[in-house]
Amino acid sequence: MPELPEVETVRRTLQRLVAGKTIRSVDVRLPRIIRRPAEPEAFARALEGLTIRGVERRGKFLKFDLGELLLLSHLRMEGRYGLYDAEDETELHTHVIFRFTDGTELRYRDVRQFGTMDLYKPGEETREGPLSKLGLEPLDEAFTLSAFREALGAKKTKIKPLLLNQEVVVGIGNIYVDEALHAAGIHPERPADELSRAELARLHGAIVATLSASVEAGGSSVKSYVNGQGEQGAYQFSLRAYGREGEPCPAGCGGVIEKFVVGGRGTHICPRCQPKKRSRAKRDQGQKHT
Repeated sequence: MPELPEVETVRRTLQRLVAGKTIRSVDVRLPRIIRRPAEPEAFARALEGLTIRGVERRGKFLKFDLGELLLLSHLRMEGRYGLYDAEDETELHTHVIFRFTDGTELRYRDVRQFGTMDLYKPGEETREGPLSKLGLEPLDEAFTLSAFREALGAKKTKIKPLLLNQEVVVGIGNIYVDEALHAAGIHPERPADELSRAELARLHGAIVATLSASVEAGGSSVKSYVNGQGEQGAYQFSLRAYGREGEPCPAGCGGVIEKFVVGGRGTHICPRCQPKKRSRAKRDQGQKHT
């Protein structure tokens, strides 16, 4: 599933490609992609004649600003957008086509067919529906260390499943949770309420640094992800833990990356850099700073 860096890369690409274009018509070929309104025909009619003012993002959702309406799109596992000329051959698994007045088309393709689209009046998307329960944006100025600590609270939940909870922090999927925890030296099964202030500060910084670096690299093309121009990301070449089981830890500690399951998700760690329990000295040091 595309995570925050990949969705942000798609957003930036679409902003360049389709902002300012006016929709002439919409062809919905797989009705279940459209969740709101209930009738795909109503969805298509509502968009006719509207201009895409810009493309924004909230968590893993794309937000197409259409002035009087807002189109909320989630790519799920393998959804992707691409801009084509009207005469270009339509690929298999193309489920929604937005035809513009300039002769180009924005096509939504989804092999797994899990993606969704919803129409809202501006403001409704934050009061109801999937956006109303989303947590902190990790690349937003409001994602301060204090806000992060408050979001985690005194929960006894293991830190990895907690970070994957979109109601706590949005957009951090399996890849980047593993990378951030490795960079911060924190075992994914440590309960959140046992993390010291210093560890939380390291984790907060690692989340921001990891996601920012991936956005700059265009995301990670670990599986089928490409941006709106069909280009792959490059951050997969910088991954230090995820997908590297059996390889030496890049931190040079002498450890070897291991893989196991936490909360039903494949998880990658260095057992030397990320011990499951803090040493007595580190516990004492953490207590002095709390």
